[in-house]
Amino acid sequence: MTAEAVGQQMPPVVTLDDLTAMMTADRYGHRYEMSSGGGVSIMPPPDSEHATIASRLMFWFAAAGWSADQVLQAVGIRVPGPNGDAGRIPDLTVWSQPQPRGVWLALTDLLLVVEIVSRGSEATDEMVKRQEYARAGIARYWLVDRDAAQTVTLHRLAPSGEYEVATKLPLAWLLTTAPADHLD
Repeated sequence: MTAEAVGQQMPPVVTLDDLTAMMTADRYGHRYEMSSGGGVSIMPPPDSEHATIASRLMFWFAAAGWSADQVLQAVGIRVPGPNGDAGRIPDLTVWSQPQPRGVWLALTDLLLVVEIVSRGSEATDEMVKRQEYARAGIARYWLVDRDAAQTVTLHRLAPSGEYEVATKLPLAWLLTTAPADHLD
């Protein structure tokens, strides 16, 4: 389908319900997100390295006693936008309580958002999403780079409302620690 054809089918204002309908109809597994500025992004499905990193982090949380209801992959979260809610789909979210079934979850009980950098999304993950998540008041944002060490940058929300870097370390090192050490 051409961009022109897609544009003719789009509603004048895209909502999270519209994004859900698009994802449901997408036979290729793309993820649809809406930035806090109202822009719609379409991302391809994650590659195997990306999925492996997410799985390693999930197993790490599970081994530390976190339930499958609290550590979720690729679930949508509602972030403030100009026309109501916008929505992002982080690679991993960690919650203090199990969440109700849904595509776009409220930020209540959200402890941590993890984004695994995909080729071509570096600027969005490192700048745009970091700013959006900070404005939304999400306490912790971890960014996993796809360098040789799979460096994890652990951001913590400062009193100023912006993220500060708590630490940076290779994923292999992070996985030798306890999650509680980083979620104080």
